[in-house]
Amino acid sequence: MELAATSELHNPQPGPYAPLISMPEIAALAQVKRPVVSTWRRRYPDFPAPLAGSADRLLFHGGAVTDWLLSSGLGNADPSELRAELALHAIAAHANQFGARRLVELLGSLLCLRYLDDRPLLPSGADDASFDVVAAWSALRRRAERMDAEDQFVLREIQTADSRAIVLARLAEDLIEAAYSPGGAYEWLLSSRRRLGLAELTSRALTSELLHLLADLSDVSARVERDGSVTLADPHAGSGDLLVALADKTDDSAELQALAAEPQSWLARLTRRRLLLRGFPEYSLDVQIGAELEEGIADPDIIVTQLPYQAAEERSKLSALEEVERVSDLLGPGSTALVVGPAAALVDALQDVDEAKLRGSLLRRGVVEAVITLPGGVTPYRPGYRSALWILTRDPILAARGYVLLADLGAEALDERVRTELSEDVLLWRTEGRRKDGHDPRFGCVEPIARLDAAFGSALTPPRPPVSEVLARTVDERPALIVEAERRLERAAERAQRYVATHGPLRGQVVRREGARPRRTTVGTLIAEKTVIKLKGHRIDPRYILPTGHHDVLGPEEVCGSSPVGGRRIDRLTLAAEYEHAALTEPGDVVYTTAPRLGLAVDHNGFSVALFPARVLRINSDAESLMTPRVLAALLAAAKNTERSPSAVRAVRRIEDFMIPDLDTADVERFDALLADVDRRQALLREQNTALEEARRLTLAGFADGSLTIDHD
Repeated sequence: MELAATSELHNPQPGPYAPLISMPEIAALAQVKRPVVSTWRRRYPDFPAPLAGSADRLLFHGGAVTDWLLSSGLGNADPSELRAELALHAIAAHANQFGARRLVELLGSLLCLRYLDDRPLLPSGADDASFDVVAAWSALRRRAERMDAEDQFVLREIQTADSRAIVLARLAEDLIEAAYSPGGAYEWLLSSRRRLGLAELTSRALTSELLHLLADLSDVSARVERDGSVTLADPHAGSGDLLVALADKTDDSAELQALAAEPQSWLARLTRRRLLLRGFPEYSLDVQIGAELEEGIADPDIIVTQLPYQAAEERSKLSALEEVERVSDLLGPGSTALVVGPAAALVDALQDVDEAKLRGSLLRRGVVEAVITLPGGVTPYRPGYRSALWILTRDPILAARGYVLLADLGAEALDERVRTELSEDVLLWRTEGRRKDGHDPRFGCVEPIARLDAAFGSALTPPRPPVSEVLARTVDERPALIVEAERRLERAAERAQRYVATHGPLRGQVVRREGARPRRTTVGTLIAEKTVIKLKGHRIDPRYILPTGHHDVLGPEEVCGSSPVGGRRIDRLTLAAEYEHAALTEPGDVVYTTAPRLGLAVDHNGFSVALFPARVLRINSDAESLMTPRVLAALLAAAKNTERSPSAVRAVRRIEDFMIPDLDTADVERFDALLADVDRRQALLREQNTALEEARRLTLAGFADGSLTIDHD
């Protein structure tokens, strides 16, 4: 998406740096469909008037539109992020002019300069037509020379640019105003790396879920509390994503030191700026330009790194293991390392003798604490690239020596539950080691290193289900399982409390409608108007529908709620081979059935198979009128005369005959927001109810067979 360069358009009201945005860009900014913006223009006389453009592409003052969205409360965008989004839209418009990499370098340097001397980048009067941009840029150069005389952060970037970059200083100030600080502005900028087309950063990025997991496993906040100061290190720093993820777990980055290495000079400087803006003191930063991490300000306490990606034709398992060995050499007493690398080298079976020898040597040295197979897709730029995580430690506790924790998350989603439970597994293993009365891992199991070494080159995956899963079937484990259910209940209650603290109590603000009620329409009319598209379900041979597979199967049982979603699946290869014309659902599709009774389910994730007689209603994104999946499903569920008595001879009513109110855009938006809020609160309550019911069921079973009692001490 490109914004028009403001200097080329007549703009009588805003200053020369104010962005002009088109109606599709307003829709993207407000997170609504394009026709909604046209409705706003017709319905609200105070909607900002266009300032430039042609009849087929009107341009509006971005700041005025943002102010209107904030004052009206319309749209789906988070109000706290609207101004930052506007600034990022304007920044993206200059990506072609400066180039994505140069744009990020210049903006990052300007934000860093603003942080270093804590003064606005532009003087007063910068919006005047007579403003001297050459003099202003010369002043910024002199400030850079004064504040960064040793050229550690900003000097060369600003010195090598000319006065045309002054527009970026204005945009940097806008981003700071929206984000409240230069550091927050820089993080917002880097989070838009894909939008800006900066593939060099996007290709290395890990999912936020994996970054959260690494931060949890590092236990950095506990180390800071215990030791007062912690040194973080990354020998393959890239843009500093991993170091920042760990720093986010602490309240004050002044308690941290950073030691990093990156062979590309521009990335090393980007990381240096990023950590400074994150709050690291300048004297506690040692970001080196090079492929090897040399001794620096302090010995690392926590090492976190992602091994460099190698193309398939050049990929070497041996070199990946050698990199892990180099990381292990950096470990000092009590230090920990988290290494993300290729699963082919770290967990898969090895055929090459040299590779198997080196991996076995690392295990025998006793530095490997845990080996974790990660789910697919943790590197979004390369979804087919499988990754694994090694956790290393120097001098583990005595009860852990000779053993390693193996875990396989290949079939798991890295949601909050999985991250929390895996972190507990690893941290308890680190502190307790192997004890008969200790914590049984929820994921994986503890294996003797001698057994793994004897199975030369074999895969480092759990050979059996987790111990807790095996013992869960026995009476002896009931107390532990009840405690675990109580902990899940406590965590679920805390999540619900956080949600209420953030969003407040449920307040639908529902009042009696004044004036005429909305006219009614039928689903058939919506289909005829192409507001809604009706799609058939597929007839699938039952022998291909299994408990495991890649795609959920949604039939009447799932849609009516008698069977859980995910209980029936189909393999993607089977689907492609046997049903090559079968279409998967898209996110937001409404899957429905009228037999044996009306059932409706919104498939928020998509990529499922609708099983006949279930069918699909899909909202047409190009339609003029606005409708959302939640609202459509809710109105259909409330439609009258949808059932038939068992003795009735008439046919089941067609979905096309169902009548629903034809709500206007504002009603749909507000109703959808209310439904989404209700859905989230119901999910939080269900989570608590599930844990509570599990604790009740296990307790009742124990008292029924006499194996449990209640300790009052």
